[in-house]
Amino acid sequence: MKKYLLLLPLLWLLMAAQTPKRTIFMVGDSTMANKATKVFPETGWGQVLPAFVDTSRIVVDNHAKNGRSTKSFIETGLWQAVLDKIKPGDYVFIQFGHNDEKKEKPAVYARAETSYQINLKRMISEARAKGAIPVLFTSIVRRDFLPNGRLNDTHGNYPAAMKTVAQETSVPLIDLEAQTHLMVEGAGIEASKRFYLHAPAGAYAGHPNGVEDNTHLSRAGAMRVAALAVESIKVQLPELADCF
Repeated sequence: MKKYLLLLPLLWLLMAAQTPKRTIFMVGDSTMANKATKVFPETGWGQVLPAFVDTSRIVVDNHAKNGRSTKSFIETGLWQAVLDKIKPGDYVFIQFGHNDEKKEKPAVYARAETSYQINLKRMISEARAKGAIPVLFTSIVRRDFLPNGRLNDTHGNYPAAMKTVAQETSVPLIDLEAQTHLMVEGAGIEASKRFYLHAPAGAYAGHPNGVEDNTHLSRAGAMRVAALAVESIKVQLPELADCF
């Protein structure tokens, strides 16, 4: 009997090793994407999400790409590449809007009231068909202040369109647009620069002439946005709380 008791911990370890970990697949645009070291300190919030994750329970697989919209992510085969990897019980975090709204670029433009919602619903349906749990994330804000010190709304109808899709499909939604609005406006015009890609000439090798980018995140901004996302995930997806 004692011999069998001694074997139990080994059996538990073997069973745990054979159980595949769940994966969080991230699909989205440049504000979520992994960045090359040559453009540091530019950082996507999906790039730093693994820092918040208990990797013994779940792993993060970030497929977000610069310049992508719901339309181009599907049409260029990036979405199919994610579908091919999904297994039951995985999660798919979906954040698009920054590029869908660019009417001047037909390759990425997806109208908020029509094709944007159709594309999101397709992703949701196909992820569910593979046994995954889709989660929607509204786009983070651009750092675009009005003269009165209030933050300008640059995303138009896209956040509302995503909320409509979430309601119609019963998908959890993390409102990063609202959360980052409070974060940036609360910090103010000057202090909020630290969240975005602002640096003087000579500060970073990848930006020898300096940079002033109010769309893409700095390392500090990415960490802050990821932290906001995690807090909302814990509330809306309590089954994942122990994974962070």
